[in-house]
Amino acid sequence: MVSRSPSLRRVAGISLPLLALLLSGCAVGPDYMMPRLALPASWGSSGKETPVRPVELAHWWERLGDRELNALVEEAVAGNLDVAAAKARIRTARASERETAAVLFPSVDGSSSASRQKSTQGKGAVDNQFKGGFDSSWELDLFGGNARSSEAARYGSQAAEEDLNSVLLTLIGDVASNYVAARGYQARMALARQSAASQRETAGLTRKKFEAGSASAVDVSNAEGQAASTEAKLPDLQTSYAEAVHRLAVLTGRAPAELDARMQRGGAIPRPRQSVPTGLPADLLTNRPDVRQAERQYAQATAKIGVATAARYPSVSLSGAIATTATTVGDLGKSSTISWSFGPSLTVPIFNAGKLAAAQEAAEATRDQYFVAYKASVLTALEDVENAIVAFRQERIKNGRLAAATQSYRKASELAQSLYQSGSSSFLDVLDAERSLYTAEDSLLTSTVAIATNYIALNKALGGGWDGVVDASKPEVIDTNTGPHLRKADAN
Repeated sequence: MVSRSPSLRRVAGISLPLLALLLSGCAVGPDYMMPRLALPASWGSSGKETPVRPVELAHWWERLGDRELNALVEEAVAGNLDVAAAKARIRTARASERETAAVLFPSVDGSSSASRQKSTQGKGAVDNQFKGGFDSSWELDLFGGNARSSEAARYGSQAAEEDLNSVLLTLIGDVASNYVAARGYQARMALARQSAASQRETAGLTRKKFEAGSASAVDVSNAEGQAASTEAKLPDLQTSYAEAVHRLAVLTGRAPAELDARMQRGGAIPRPRQSVPTGLPADLLTNRPDVRQAERQYAQATAKIGVATAARYPSVSLSGAIATTATTVGDLGKSSTISWSFGPSLTVPIFNAGKLAAAQEAAEATRDQYFVAYKASVLTALEDVENAIVAFRQERIKNGRLAAATQSYRKASELAQSLYQSGSSSFLDVLDAERSLYTAEDSLLTSTVAIATNYIALNKALGGGWDGVVDASKPEVIDTNTGPHLRKADAN
């Protein structure tokens, strides 16, 4: 048994931890920690109509009870171009993550060459020479710069996934809003046509009374003018309706006019049948994709500080090569000369005029920007929910009062018509009653659209988006014949 001296044991005791440090590396720069923000315990705008139970975000649009809307949402998720672009950004981020992680591993390259030469001395013999070998290098990540790069790329990939979720949230909200708007314009156009037709009947009745000598020419002109004024609202409503339908088509990845025939079948204005549970303000941190994306971007910026910091420390690389040379291919590795080399290389930054320190400071300042952006996204999310709660609740109150007003104006219009026909009332009372009734009915339809729109806005603000599977791995463009091939002439 061979005994070791105390000095040898001390060297071994020091060398083993040092070797472990060299192989495993350490880390510089701040370790990321999820920020803790002070959030309200409850919503300030919540009332009895807004239950504070867990948020129900899954397929929230289906609670509007419109099958056509449900179908359009699914078609938009499958065909929308913004979604396709977001999926491409995910593929970019994931490829960048794999590329960055590969730096942590050694690289090996193979090389080979062949040459034929003739010497001018002697008999001028022709010699063949064949070479083959491998080169390998590995940068030891002593201070964790490469690990921080990989960490940053991973956070970037996660941020790209949240970007897709944010696009889906916006998309579904836009589809629902434009669909509701289109149905609202259809209902208002139908009302305008119905009211104009009724006013035309009143104008015809007035003309007959004028011909009989019981009405004035002024009454006839006023009646016809009111009917024409109501009909004049139709072109603007038709334009707004067409714009909403065209936007719907584009959102689903179609040409603008492709949904015209489908939407002309008509349908009621979607209306929520129940209140929206809002949960707690803290739920936004996990439910809102834009908040989650901002947090991942903040984490990515934090990791990049470590990348910039590691650049200020020494770097060590291991490189090795093995080569063999022979006069025939069959002799490579056997009857041939073999050479090899192996060794470390050390790079130490000595003087760079503060360039590396400035890069670290810039990374720290960028991290601060993303932290502020994260806090701003949380505040914006809180504001969105508070505003949507108020708007949804108040619009429902307004709608109830408009419904009561419409009922009263309808009774007044019927009474004014009856009194006018019996000669107990002036025609101005009829005109005023018809005008008031149309305005009230149109306002009621507009408010019904606003209720659905505010319902959509509240679900968006709470973070309601698409919770189904979206395959981001499939590229939009499928390349063919990408291997070595003859280059075609430029068609342009």
